[in-house]
Amino acid sequence: MSGVDLSSIVKKYGAFQVVHGIDLTVAEKEFVVLVGPSGCGKSTTLRMIAGLEEITAGDLTIDGRRMNRIAPKDRDVAMVFQNYALYPHLNVADNMAFGLRIRKMPKAEIKTTIDDVAGILGLTEYLDRRPADLSGGQRQRVAMGRAIVRHPKVFLFDEPLSNLDAKLRTQMRAEIKRLHKRLGVTSIYVTHDQVEAMTLADRIVVMNDGRIEQIGTPMELFNNPANTFVAGFLGSPPMNQVKGVLTAKGAKIGETEIKIDGVTAADVGRAVTVGIRPEHVALKAGKGTSALPIDLDLVEPLGSEALLHARFDNNEMVFKAETHGDIGHLSGVTDIHVDSSLVKLFDGETGQALNLGG
Repeated sequence: MSGVDLSSIVKKYGAFQVVHGIDLTVAEKEFVVLVGPSGCGKSTTLRMIAGLEEITAGDLTIDGRRMNRIAPKDRDVAMVFQNYALYPHLNVADNMAFGLRIRKMPKAEIKTTIDDVAGILGLTEYLDRRPADLSGGQRQRVAMGRAIVRHPKVFLFDEPLSNLDAKLRTQMRAEIKRLHKRLGVTSIYVTHDQVEAMTLADRIVVMNDGRIEQIGTPMELFNNPANTFVAGFLGSPPMNQVKGVLTAKGAKIGETEIKIDGVTAADVGRAVTVGIRPEHVALKAGKGTSALPIDLDLVEPLGSEALLHARFDNNEMVFKAETHGDIGHLSGVTDIHVDSSLVKLFDGETGQALNLGG
């Protein structure tokens, strides 16, 4: 079993602690994405797994073997970096073969391995070229190829797509996902881009300030964020969050009341943060919906849908609406209708999710 287990992992630089005792188990063949804002500790965690950073406290095991004091070269992991880290004087084939030659693999076996991996990545016709003669996407495929030829137990990706333009990022995301499906190697991927996290991951680990906020599948985190941080980080645009107070019928924001089931007498008067996904609204009233009066500021057409930027009770909010090929009907919108069953509630003080019916 080539799984990865982090138990109470701590990282300190002198008195400054950047990772605060995190626990994470990555199953064999699983693709896990660590996501969070800059400085949250995700890259530091990845580097500790790779052996590039020393673990201050806790235990790291790979394939059931404790790795805390094992040298990076003996961990059987392969890392793909943000900046490609290719040798500029070597061609593609030699860049991919470099690690195999260090391990003294027979030349014939090296050639067979390079040819096989180049075929998988669409690099066969570029094997004689140097990195300077390649596009950014091609260079990143070479960096991935160099990792794949080693047949490691674990792939580690450190923001590998951040240097690519939007179109190439989309292409490379799909290639990485296909590659993982084909190879089935345990993979841990670090990014600050929540779109990459949502599209690539079997499970997402949301980190903040050196701690894990929530772990789950992309849709689990999207539909049921554990707190306001996760709610505001995942989603494009992120979840709208406004302050309110619970009433016998639901949540009151200013003079507007949103119907919510499950409020008990003990809940009435409790301060909450009301979360509304931009996608979970409609322009017309429906069964179980509540109307929110808005002052529309601007409309951003995106093709089949548009973003409505509006103010509600002195809060700036963003909603999504279908265009049906035209945005003329959106300019006069004065009310947004919210499906009460899709509204999320968070404690007004702690920010933790509330489950009134649970």
